[in-house]
Amino acid sequence: MNPELLEILACPACKTKVILEADKLICTNPNCGYKYPIRDGIPVMLIDEAEKPNKK
Repeated sequence: MNPELLEILACPACKTKVILEADKLICTNPNCGYKYPIRDGIPVMLIDEAEKPNKK
């Protein structure tokens, strides 16, 4: 993933920075934690497509 693109991407749910982890973009906000897929090199930044965090 392009580092410049990663710099400007934010979680659409909470507007917090995301980090790249394997094939997903992970929201860094511990209260949010959505995991957005990357398909064919394109981040899918849609809440409906995101993996929901495991709440304890």
